[in-house]
Amino acid sequence: MSSSRTIDEDPSGEYIASAFEEAGHEVAIRELVPDDFDDVQSAVDRLASREDTDAVVTTGGTGITPDDVTPEAVERLFDKRLPGFGELFRQLSYEEIGTRSIGSRAVAGVDDGTPIFCLPGSENAVRLGIEEIIIPEVGHLAGLAAREE
Repeated sequence: MSSSRTIDEDPSGEYIASAFEEAGHEVAIRELVPDDFDDVQSAVDRLASREDTDAVVTTGGTGITPDDVTPEAVERLFDKRLPGFGELFRQLSYEEIGTRSIGSRAVAGVDDGTPIFCLPGSENAVRLGIEEIIIPEVGHLAGLAAREE
């Protein structure tokens, strides 16, 4: 899910889809969503509730501009938070961009048994999050999150 204007203008979303497919995962749906609190929250909740969705990854809307509302919209959906994701993402990001990493509000959690990862919109940030954290852990996390009691 991305907040770019069109799919053709969404290199970060394209990278996410390609990386998941190359890692042997199927991309059930790719969607563009405006930078609007209700639109983001509704889209993420709908995607997390789909039977064919094991994880949701968003890109964009995690910065500090007034229209960056993804963390606020999505965190309200979380049954469980995954604070280690944001902490690790910022640590790895610091190694690449230094103290500018404090502007990242990347978050993750679980909604309806589905892990959700919210990445910044920059291509470099997406590559970092996907390659170093999400792809290596998504199968494990999705299996744990979906486990019945």
